[in-house]
Amino acid sequence: MKVVFCGTPEFAVPTLEAVIAAGHEVALAVTQPDRAAGRGMEMQAPPVKRAAAAHGIPVVQPEKIKNNAEFRERLEAVRPDAIVVVAYGRIIPRWMLDLPRLGNINLHGSLLPKYRGAAPVQWAIANGEKVTGVTTMRIDEGLDTGDLLLAHLVPIGQEETAVDVFETLSAAGAELMVKTLAKLECGELVAEKQDEAQAT
Repeated sequence: MKVVFCGTPEFAVPTLEAVIAAGHEVALAVTQPDRAAGRGMEMQAPPVKRAAAAHGIPVVQPEKIKNNAEFRERLEAVRPDAIVVVAYGRIIPRWMLDLPRLGNINLHGSLLPKYRGAAPVQWAIANGEKVTGVTTMRIDEGLDTGDLLLAHLVPIGQEETAVDVFETLSAAGAELMVKTLAKLECGELVAEKQDEAQAT
């Protein structure tokens, strides 16, 4: 299927690589603008930009996306079947949610509805969780409140840090996203509402 991939940090790269390896056409990568980083404050490209460029995938880096007419035209011209979102770092606007026939599919680093928001791995470890995981969900206008698609459990070792768990979840998430896209494509996936009583 034809996909637009939205992501920024290293966590998102394995999913981009897996979606490409699964034979999907990644027509466009959307990532955050280059930022100054490091001691010398030199401009650095996000990991997703570097990975996409290595595959010859066009990259756009809009500063804003909600009321960006040029960006909207670009996405509408692609006419993606799905938009895959992994740690992109922007709220997805309504027009973008409505664009692809299969929706905007997000990979989140927790077992939703637990640990919504920007730091799910850190909170799972801080709270002494023994198990976490990754979830694919269809994005809606809330913050990690959309309908659930698939989940994969990952144990947290006693000595593991957030860095260790990030790596494990990043790899597990890549596999889960490919599985999610395959099931969506052949109509085998039924989305489930999140249980708000369990949300954190």
